[in-house]
Amino acid sequence: MQKFTKVKGIAAPLPMVNVDTDRIIPKQFLKTIKRTGLGKYLFNDLRYDLQGKEIADFVLNKPPYRQAQILIAGENFGCGSSREHAPWALLDFGIRCVIAPSFADIFYNNCFKNGVLPLVLPQAQVDKLMALAQKPDTLITVDLETQTVSAYPDNTNFSFTIEPFRRECLLKGLDDIALTEQHAGDIATYEKKQKTERPWL
Repeated sequence: MQKFTKVKGIAAPLPMVNVDTDRIIPKQFLKTIKRTGLGKYLFNDLRYDLQGKEIADFVLNKPPYRQAQILIAGENFGCGSSREHAPWALLDFGIRCVIAPSFADIFYNNCFKNGVLPLVLPQAQVDKLMALAQKPDTLITVDLETQTVSAYPDNTNFSFTIEPFRRECLLKGLDDIALTEQHAGDIATYEKKQKTERPWL
């Protein structure tokens, strides 16, 4: 999993509440188990019309938001079905951090397992960042090491809290598999002992 330490760049404002996982990545694109290639389908029904043509008014179709690494959204982001393809699509598009007042629990957990930071901030702070993000010259920095969010040239600065274990996993790029591999020696010792003590297993 890719490490997350700091992200700085353009943030895309998405002032919508209750954005569910089917809107993030529609069900017809869930046939693959690969984590790559899904970015082009991110927000498919919002980005493209029925003929597959880009909808010019959608934020991710506008320069410079096409290269956004941060998404600012409304409350209850990622609700709906528990598809892990949602953070896969965000990450494949290039989005490393989603800032919102609240997230659906399963989506929130899936983000951490895939190197995406779901950052919860108070509504007033999200509103401030949402307004700033609508100015194309605004650069937003999310620093996980210092646990701060800042905006330039406005000089807005917010601090945030995050569970220490989740923070450490993101900083070191540790997903569930990598966490298990850290105990490879203990696992091998246990399995060897089991073969000796219970050879019938």
